[in-house]
Amino acid sequence: MKLKLTRKQQEIFDFLIQNQDSFRHPPTLEELCAGIGVKSRGSLHAHIKALIEAKLIESPERKQRGIRLTDYARQLIGTAENESSLPFAGVIAAGRPIEAVENITYMAIPDQLRTQKPCYVLKISGDSMIEAGIYDGDWVVIEQRSYARNGEIVVALVNKIEATLKYIEQYPHEILLIPANAKMEAMRFRPEQVEIQGVLVGQMRSYSNKH
Repeated sequence: MKLKLTRKQQEIFDFLIQNQDSFRHPPTLEELCAGIGVKSRGSLHAHIKALIEAKLIESPERKQRGIRLTDYARQLIGTAENESSLPFAGVIAAGRPIEAVENITYMAIPDQLRTQKPCYVLKISGDSMIEAGIYDGDWVVIEQRSYARNGEIVVALVNKIEATLKYIEQYPHEILLIPANAKMEAMRFRPEQVEIQGVLVGQMRSYSNKH
């Protein structure tokens, strides 16, 4: 299964998948905003409309409250509903920042490589994290969250368009994204230029077919 979704649409879709049994009734826009940490309902409307057009969310009716997955979506996410499956969100750079791929599939992941919080999988491209044992072609498991402690390895979205995997150091007037490769220098940004999209919690490698 492949879906062409933006990162925010993927986040909404994954939240509905992973929490569909947590709500007594389908979540309202207010509950969805609270669940994914968005302050304004208005900012969600375009994403909800796109998911409706993709036939993943039912079009709301006057008598129906809450946001419901369609039968089509439930068929597509049959493997995702397995507790061992996580969304694979594409390729991310461990060198210079590149834009993350948004073709979403699902991968079976051992419980030991993930946390109880929402997670997703990215494939590594580049060699800037080799001294941390992260090599080109590896898969990394990312816990989805918008904060990190200094020294953690994070997925950082730079200038809202390009994503990279680096150590992070955060200061009041500067954020450093630091490679684990002595041949490369740290990248320096203003705090408003960097958005944390997750923290590394697991890693996988194939020796038979790395690419």
